[in-house]
Formats: sequence, structure tokens, C-alpha cells
Amino acid sequence: MSSSRLEILNDGGLRHDARRPYELRSTSFSLGTHPTADGSSTVTQGLTSVSVTVFGPREPKQRAGVTHDRASIVVEVGVAPWAGTGAQRRTRGDKRLMEVGAAIRQTFEPVIMTQLYPRSEIFINVQVISADGGILPSSINATTLALIDAGISLLDYVTSVSIGLHLTQPLLDLSAPEENDLPTLVVAALPGSGKITLAQMETRLHVDRFEEMLLLGVEACGVLKIEMDGVVKDRTGSVVERMTTAVEAQRASDGSR
Repeated sequence: MSSSRLEILNDGGLRHDARRPYELRSTSFSLGTHPTADGSSTVTQGLTSVSVTVFGPREPKQRAGVTHDRASIVVEVGVAPWAGTGAQRRTRGDKRLMEVGAAIRQTFEPVIMTQLYPRSEIFINVQVISADGGILPSSINATTLALIDAGISLLDYVTSVSIGLHLTQPLLDLSAPEENDLPTLVVAALPGSGKITLAQMETRLHVDRFEEMLLLGVEACGVLKIEMDGVVKDRTGSVVERMTTAVEAQRASDGSR
């Protein structure tokens, strides 16, 4: 048992929320949750819920940020007052939220095919609705889905997960109490190629442990990609079905005239 306040693993090898070390939290992925945006999604992982809206490509609001050969990416992060776990004390301009926004932007800059949208802006708004650990990974997963919903070209899905280390045992997809007690690594990867776009850690670790956690994170990212891809295909199928129904109805109407 750990000497920390939280019992990370009990004698049966279960975590405080009854998950096994490599077990992800329950997930829910939704697309098109904000009809007024060009793309949107809501991702729930455990008790953490994040909503992302995407606007663009559009004309940049600030000319100073215009690049002539590609789109610029702007990320803004906010937290609902009721989000919990101390997040309600964070407001726009908060240093931690700015760090999350910068990490999201840096993660997606090499993945979004910005050269297809010169002299334009892609605006990503992230809203944390409820917070119980894994805000950054959930935000990255939600951003991927929102960009896909907006029809913005990506090299691949970007999926993300957090990994912690308890003694010598890695743990996947940390809750807030686990994040507070354990060294934590956040990994974002392109599952198709295995490339890593983000590896963020604020605690020192032995290189062997770090490599073990990194490989575990990349594998978990592949699992998340399968789940997210299923949601995207279902969404695409429903859109095609609605379009087909509308076309057939129009043809029937034209034929009856």
C-alpha cells in the first residue's frame, strides 16, 4: 500500500474506482453537439467531460497572425464554474489553462494539413464541463473529433491518454486523485503510424520506466482510435442516409409535377 493519503491499489490489485491498472475509464464520444459551429464534439471519459467547437477555416480576426502559406491555429480553453476538483477557480487567462491551450495547439500543428488553407484561421474553443483528471487528453480527443466534424483535413486521428506510475506499476487513464498522487505522463499519438505528437511530464523518471509508460500510452491511443473511428463512421452513415432521403424526396416531388 502507498504511504500517500489515497490507496492507489488495494490488495486485490484494483484502483480506488475498481478499475484494473491497464483499464480505461468508461468513454462517450458525440459529434455535432453544437449546430452553430463548423465542427463540434463532446467527450466524456469517466467523470471528466469536455466540449470542443471549431470555427473555420475562416478569415483571421487579427491580421497580425496571418500566414500566407498555411492556416494559423488558435486555441482557447475555458472551464465551467461547476467543473469541480478545483477547476472552478480557473478563469480565462489562467496560466494552467494557457498551458493546456498551448499543448493542444502544438499537438495539432503538425497534424492539421494547414497548407490547404492559406491565409486563414482555424479557431478551436475547448470548454471543460466537468473535471476529474485527464483534462488535457480528453481535450485532445474532443478536438480531433471536432476537427473531423468540421471537415478539416488531418494526417491521422490524434488520440491521447494519461499514464501514471505507482511504485513499479503503470496505471492508465488517471482520475484526479491519482493525478495528484502519482508521476503522470500525457501521451498523444497518431495510431496509424505510431508517431508521438505529445509526451508531457512534469516529474523525473528513470528512462526505462518512461519508455514502458510511453509504449503503454501509444497502445492505449490505438484502442481509443478504434472507438472514435466507430463513432465517426456512424455519424457519417447517418448524414449520408439523411442526404439520400432528401434527394429521393426531391426527385419524387419533381416527378409528380
